[in-house]
Amino acid sequence: MVRTRITKMLNIKYPIVLPGMSWISTPELVAAVSNTGAFGILATGPLNSNETRDAIHKIRMLAPGKSFGIGVTLLMPGAEENAKVALEEEVPLINVSLGKPDWIAKTAHSYGGKVLCTVTNAAHATKAIDAGADALMVTGHEAAAHGGDVTSLVLVPSIADRFPDVPIIAAGGFATGRGLYAALSLGADAVAMGTRFATTVESPLPDNVKRAIADPLNTESDTIYGKNFDGIPSRVMKSPAAIQANKKAAPFPIVLYRAFEAAKYMNIPLWKILPGLMTQYDKMYTIAQFGAATRALQDAAVGGDLIKGVQFVGQCQGLIQDVPTVEILIHRIIADATTTAKVNASKFEI
Repeated sequence: MVRTRITKMLNIKYPIVLPGMSWISTPELVAAVSNTGAFGILATGPLNSNETRDAIHKIRMLAPGKSFGIGVTLLMPGAEENAKVALEEEVPLINVSLGKPDWIAKTAHSYGGKVLCTVTNAAHATKAIDAGADALMVTGHEAAAHGGDVTSLVLVPSIADRFPDVPIIAAGGFATGRGLYAALSLGADAVAMGTRFATTVESPLPDNVKRAIADPLNTESDTIYGKNFDGIPSRVMKSPAAIQANKKAAPFPIVLYRAFEAAKYMNIPLWKILPGLMTQYDKMYTIAQFGAATRALQDAAVGGDLIKGVQFVGQCQGLIQDVPTVEILIHRIIADATTTAKVNASKFEI
């Protein structure tokens, strides 16, 4: 057992978190992580409100009595409805990104729930705390998908120093026991390991994608970071499709067409998208870009197509060389972190 503010807050044995990754952080993977003493967060991006409720029930069936959370990206269509379902179901933790969590925090706190906000800089952290966040997921530049422009090595201790009373989960670049030990040394209370958990036996990611991530020939340098793919600066696996997608942003008519196609594919009513396009053009253009990227992401994460598809991946793929079970992985990380702590303690004369 490792004791930190996060393990106490979430009632878990190990300060290790599965973040909510669309099409990857399913009820089965969330349950596998939570059952092993860590903390799983369900991805609700691809889900409607009924599917979200069913997924919550399934997690509770697969991991009875275990703590878990759900993630909501408030900028995206359907996220508010999913958050309301989580509040109705009294989910222990709601992870909020790209939006103000005040109304979520008010209800969650009424039943003893917690709100975790994903941030990439001090300004975002300040707003999140002022809006009722109980903890922060501080996401560095190394992360898969939408990390910030500052590396975890600087960002985590900076945020920890600015907000010493707020528990921190460090994300971006963490995949090993050494990384966990380093994060705790930097002032974090836990780590989130997205790419590492995506490359486990229980992960629904196609086997060929897992093998690609774990391939020793794919190093920390084999990723691309840019904003042209989905409208928000993001990190993806280097591939022909990813290179092409990041060359330049598609013209708005093409983005809009692809976004509508994605909305239909995900059963999101167009009436939820059109009003925003009329009144909040800049914000909705970003959403349209994100929606336009959905099919490419799904082609890779669900279909295993790394030729046409695009896969979110962190720089920590350079640290991943196997596909273990969740239980073996978590126990190995804790053992490695413990060994690292002892080895480093022996280097100091006190």
